[in-house]
Amino acid sequence: MEVKIGVQHAPREIVLESGQSVEEVESAVSDALSGKAQLLTLADDKGRKILVPADRLAYVEIGEPTVRKVGFGAL
Repeated sequence: MEVKIGVQHAPREIVLESGQSVEEVESAVSDALSGKAQLLTLADDKGRKILVPADRLAYVEIGEPTVRKVGFGAL
């Protein structure tokens, strides 16, 4: 799934493809915003970890990945 993270005072958002479920991402965001965790920690499909300080989170958007169409065909 695609996850977009907005960070305060940063000009660009963080976009990653994650294999985690929607519930896992929501739980991690909820823990970070409630103060249970100081960092929002997510893993992407390439095995990297993304760490964002909880007090710098602006927004988190959780969605399905867009499928790129390749080739010729009728739209």
